[in-house]
Amino acid sequence: MIRSINIRTLLCMILIAAISFIIGPEQTLAASGAELDREVDSALTTLFAKSESAKVLAEKAKAILVFPAITKAGFIVGGQYGQGALRENGKTVGYYSSVAASYGLQAGIQKFGYALFLMTDSARQYLDRSDGWEIGVGPSIVVVDVGAAGSLTTTTAKSDVYAFFFSQKGLMAGIGLQGTKITRINK
Repeated sequence: MIRSINIRTLLCMILIAAISFIIGPEQTLAASGAELDREVDSALTTLFAKSESAKVLAEKAKAILVFPAITKAGFIVGGQYGQGALRENGKTVGYYSSVAASYGLQAGIQKFGYALFLMTDSARQYLDRSDGWEIGVGPSIVVVDVGAAGSLTTTTAKSDVYAFFFSQKGLMAGIGLQGTKITRINK
């Protein structure tokens, strides 16, 4: 029992060192608003180039909340963090952080981005009213995968929020939003 705890501790320390090396010191400092806006512009360009459905939904969305770079890492216990911007009519109206923690059979590190298309006034208002939006509580969210994206149109899109994932890199099983907390931040 003591030996297995020491091995787990050692593996956790190695994982923390690897995360620090991969993320680097420049990523630990918060990006300025202008830097984050450039990253959001780039992320949306990439997403729209790969998904016609995302481009179509963007035209009808009340707002789009974009997190261009989320870093997720874990070994038994995991966490993820990133910053993003809320866009209305192509302009940034606020900055947000996305934070999640998890526990279970997991190991690895991954980077990805995601965009939430807020399709209704009530979904947009919920983001403003909530003191940190915990995904899974509040407006209904549909995660759009490649198969569903092909048949998604503004006529068939009836949910409050649609989530698109993009730019996935690294090794870690699964991406999800359940338990993610989104909170407004100042830039």
